[in-house]
Amino acid sequence: MSHPQPSPSPRRRSVLRGSLAVPAALAVPSLAGAAPALALSGRPRAEWGVQAGDVSAHAGLVWVRSDRPARMIVETSATESFRNPTRWKGPVLGADTDFTGTTRLRGLPAGEQIHYRVVLADPDDPRRTGEPVTGTFRTTPKGRKEGVRFLWSGDIAGQGWGINPDRGGYRVFEEMRRRDPDFFLCSGDNIYADGPILPSVTLPDGTVWRNVTTEEKSKVAESLAEFRGAFRYNLLDENLRRFNAQVPSIVQWDDHEVKNNWYPGQILTDARYTEKNVDVLAGRSLRAFSEYFPISTLPPGDEDGRVYRVQRHGPLLDVFVLDMRSYRNANSPGRQPDDTTGILGARQLQWLKRELSRSRATWKVIASDMPLGLVVPDGATNFEAVAQGDPGAPLGRELQIAELLRHIKHRKVTGTVWLTTDVHYTSAQHYDPSRAAFKDFAPFWEFVSGPLAAGGFQALKLDGTFGAEQRFIKAPSRSNTSPAETPQYFGEIDIDGDSGELTVRLRQEGGGVLFTKVLRPGRVGQQ
Repeated sequence: MSHPQPSPSPRRRSVLRGSLAVPAALAVPSLAGAAPALALSGRPRAEWGVQAGDVSAHAGLVWVRSDRPARMIVETSATESFRNPTRWKGPVLGADTDFTGTTRLRGLPAGEQIHYRVVLADPDDPRRTGEPVTGTFRTTPKGRKEGVRFLWSGDIAGQGWGINPDRGGYRVFEEMRRRDPDFFLCSGDNIYADGPILPSVTLPDGTVWRNVTTEEKSKVAESLAEFRGAFRYNLLDENLRRFNAQVPSIVQWDDHEVKNNWYPGQILTDARYTEKNVDVLAGRSLRAFSEYFPISTLPPGDEDGRVYRVQRHGPLLDVFVLDMRSYRNANSPGRQPDDTTGILGARQLQWLKRELSRSRATWKVIASDMPLGLVVPDGATNFEAVAQGDPGAPLGRELQIAELLRHIKHRKVTGTVWLTTDVHYTSAQHYDPSRAAFKDFAPFWEFVSGPLAAGGFQALKLDGTFGAEQRFIKAPSRSNTSPAETPQYFGEIDIDGDSGELTVRLRQEGGGVLFTKVLRPGRVGQQ
């Protein structure tokens, strides 16, 4: 089935034209040096573009990075001309945050296109300012009539497949930008801190894949500077910077922000690492993560530093962002009959149950950084996600998911949809108690899409504990196929403002729709 390109609303047509003419936002950052010099001539520059996040009906969080110490100033307007702008005085950006910073915009009108520009000023001479860098986002509507469109995916610069100038870089981001979503959900593996980027890789057919390279990405990330460099690497791509300037983000993390399949308390045996304590590495990565994405639940906005949170998008949608990495127990065979820690930790599970019960949104998207029913191994005997291949009653981490699913059923929480990435292919699973060993839950769907710029991998086995049935799958036949060999994938959600119907489309790079599913509001267990 083909689907026409969405027609931007009148408020957004000018945005789509204007976002291609932002030379300051799209200038290629210098590849040299991780941290800017403290004594530079000229004026402050924002070569890494802008980003927006935590967008609500009346607020938004804007991010920028300077090339030197600078005061961040944000101006907002209802038009691209910036007539009668509102000015927001942000922080002074310095070395302690790798010259990054965010400014919270408050009191914005609901359901409107917000144009913003970031100006960097010399802290000692406010008259010395750099070229403004512009961006835009749409605040959440208070009513439901306009509907919601968003995209999701993940896995960027993985398995050594980085920014290839011969292919035009991460061109899938330009394709996603043209879909004109209200926001983008990145479901983890934003970077591959454990995956060096080499100058070139020879493909099976003898052709050569070329990468843009940097010093920080030439080895696994261990120091704070190396983690910062890993997050900065993707911003060398102009497609991503253009996308960031137009599409606000909801970002979560997973294992490759630190190390493949890591868990708290792990001591590494990988010879590439001089720092063996994964908790030390995770702390450095989380600091860099908080510096490079606009997320208010991380420092400096929240001292607790939570990745898990709920993002509300009007009456139609709440997005529950999970952290299945920071609170999990050690990877194991997963056969223990009692497991209170699981993959979420006790505190996060209680938070999720409470917030799902409180939600009045038509649809509750659970943004899960790992799939529920796909068996993801970690070595010969251990397992990395929830499922462990035993189709019987819940054991190990499955016990915690069973508790959550039971809660959703008994509290009559309707409209839950699970979205994930992680496994480097795209699929759709339907879960039903009539097929399951554990039966005390209401049927639901789980959709998988990705990667965006990483290797493709073969399909994994399904676990029968929660009655998973695969309704669609597209995966390569061998491991680590390059983006030149197999398409990259992203998913699209459209929620209709009139009917409330939620349409899922699994897409591949190049515009093709692989699978479509329409879900109706208020109905449980739709086939």
